[in-house]
Amino acid sequence: MLFSTRRAITGAGGDKCNPLGTILGRYILREVASAWLVVTAVLLVILLANQVVGVLERAAANQYPQSVVLELIGLGALQYLWVLLPVGLLLGVVLAFGRLYHDSEMAAAFACGAGPVNVYLPVALLAALLTAALAWLTLVLAPAATVRALSLRNEAVRAGQFAPIAPGKFRSFGGGNAVVYAEEVKPDGTLGNVFVERNRGPVVEVALAQRARRDVTPDGLTHILTLYDGERFEGVPGSAEFRMLRFAEHVVPVRVPQSGDTVTALEARPTGTLLGSAGLPERAELEWRIAMPLTCMVLALLAVPLSRLKPRQGRYARVWIAVVIYFLYLNLVSAGKVWISRGTVPAVLGLWWTHAVVVLLALAVIVGPNLVNRLRYRMRYRMRRA
Repeated sequence: MLFSTRRAITGAGGDKCNPLGTILGRYILREVASAWLVVTAVLLVILLANQVVGVLERAAANQYPQSVVLELIGLGALQYLWVLLPVGLLLGVVLAFGRLYHDSEMAAAFACGAGPVNVYLPVALLAALLTAALAWLTLVLAPAATVRALSLRNEAVRAGQFAPIAPGKFRSFGGGNAVVYAEEVKPDGTLGNVFVERNRGPVVEVALAQRARRDVTPDGLTHILTLYDGERFEGVPGSAEFRMLRFAEHVVPVRVPQSGDTVTALEARPTGTLLGSAGLPERAELEWRIAMPLTCMVLALLAVPLSRLKPRQGRYARVWIAVVIYFLYLNLVSAGKVWISRGTVPAVLGLWWTHAVVVLLALAVIVGPNLVNRLRYRMRYRMRRA
């Protein structure tokens, strides 16, 4: 039995120079990849739920056309995949090896001659593939997705502002500064039984009219509501002073605010443009795009020793440590990006130091307890001999 197990680990032909081609290498790769897919899928569902809520809130506030809502959800999820890939791989490795250690499969493999290469090589292969995918995502795909998302939002806001008013529904204009309600809309565009509320600082203006007409200036930035045969109420909420006027014709101009999202945002700039820029914010953005793929490889290789369990530990005992290390890593990279953009850290140093700090911290967590125990054992041994 021991001979057959050793033969399975070293390969059917006894080839020890190709650990990845062995049964153990394929088995570890399958376990880690399966755990990574499950964790990433769960996190992606949570992320999509948050994206849906955010996009629907924007769509309701700015009257987005229905055709762009799904595309905005997909683009938003794509922009944040850089968060999912590293943490999904980290947790996938920890969960997969946690099960292998808990079920004594790793102990049996080591007893039959498996070495560190047999364990690290499958994980390194998967990490290299995901690192390459994450590099393509952060350097190429994410900026293009940001440009597309910002352009879609701008177009959707403008399309929503100029869409026809539907009868029996409230409609906001000017970023919510004006609300219009029409009981009926005639074929020629004339509105019947109209309600208009407009905010001008602390002053609230409410107008009721028998009919109204909506026009748009040639530059497309101002809506003009012309009300006929109605009443207007004006005052400050909470105050006892209000004015009431009757009018035969009343013009209400509503300025459409320009969108704050522009395609010139730093996150939307192509990587090639950032390479030729000497500005600190541009350098910080470039260093961040380079650093994110490296986090995937660093976390995957640290997860292997981190997932090693003691004999009576549960299979999930190291998950919380992995989560803490990931959040510290992510926050350190984000802080380093801010420090570079502000000039606190030299741009030449980049974000390479963050990887070294995390590796040292992880090694202290992984190796530190064993070193302390060895030192205690040596001290007690020397005291006994003395």
